Amino acid sequence: MIGIGLMLIFTLGYAVHSNTVNSEYYGYSTSNEEVSATLIQENNISADWYFTTNSAITWINTTIEGAPEDSIIFVEAIGTEWFHTPSLGLDEGDYSCKENTKDYSDIIETCVSSNFHQISTSDSNTLIGIVSLELPLGGLGYLQAESNVHAEEESENLISENKQLITWKIQLQDESGSVLENHDFSTHVSYTQHEIISVEKFVLDPIQESIYSLATLIGCFALLIILPLIAYFAASYKEKKDEKIRLITPEISE
Repeated sequence: MIGIGLMLIFTLGYAVHSNTVNSEYYGYSTSNEEVSATLIQENNISADWYFTTNSAITWINTTIEGAPEDSIIFVEAIGTEWFHTPSLGLDEGDYSCKENTKDYSDIIETCVSSNFHQISTSDSNTLIGIVSLELPLGGLGYLQAESNVHAEEESENLISENKQLITWKIQLQDESGSVLENHDFSTHVSYTQHEIISVEKFVLDPIQESIYSLATLIGCFALLIILPLIAYFAASYKEKKDEKIRLITPEISE
């Protein structure tokens, strides 16, 4: 028991030390800024717009108000592929965009990667997509690095690698794919872009982790002590009960 306790104390102490003093993980925060796109209409007749971006983007939302029922909101990204699934952005949706391969499509709803996506206005008037899965969707990410300088370089490289020039094309189509005439539809597109704000070493609170470790240690000791004691008292109780029954039971003479 003493040996097990000392081993647990050493293991938990080392875990707290390595995660509070010698951590190799760094957290980086980004701007996570939502930007409203300035749309340019192809002409005054058709429901056809476009705009360009040249930044590190995660979310992109396209909304068309006043569209006829059963029309199609069509969004194309010229220059990259992006991700979409009908449940994307819904709190009650059960989906995964990290595992977007067909191997998981029978288990869970997965995002589809393509240059263009579309949605029927009978289902929703907003099409939501994700441009990059490498960037932190919530504005906070983590990476492993040798030093703070290395972590800053890695985070800056992540942003720069995901910056690309993209031309976005938005159309409102009928069921056959033909572009509808523009009847003063209200079209709004917003996207979330990221820039590095700060990079800090990931550390845990030593006091808090020590309390957790102590609680774990006490729990382990409780399991090691209480279970054998329960078995011991149960066996003793059964033995005393059997002895009492034996004493009050008259012996049968032959």
